[in-house]
Amino acid sequence: MAIEKKFDIYDRALKFAIKTAKIIENLPNNIVFREYSKQLIRSSGSIGANIEEADGTLTRKDFINKLGIARRESRESAHWLRLIENIFSGNNPKLKEEIQKQIKEAKELMLILSSIINKIKDK
Repeated sequence: MAIEKKFDIYDRALKFAIKTAKIIENLPNNIVFREYSKQLIRSSGSIGANIEEADGTLTRKDFINKLGIARRESRESAHWLRLIENIFSGNNPKLKEEIQKQIKEAKELMLILSSIINKIKDK
């Protein structure tokens, strides 16, 4: 099953993972941020990976399942980003702004994936 390319969800998920990795590179190197960053890097990269897997599925049920996983990973990424944003105490307003943009993008990815899932279920 293929996802309609009205917008390119593949590229958007890839850019999200790349931007998230760049944010992580600029965080302080301490135990808290290292541990949260590990979780965030996994969930942000998993969004695109599951979208790609969905595109290769043979059944509608598996397609919806993989997109559901991608949606959950978007939600998880937003959680880790909010957590990092709330404990980040550095004097770096530009980085804080980038984190806030990523939180917004994670939420938008979640909504887009929900919309795709709902359209497929309605068919």
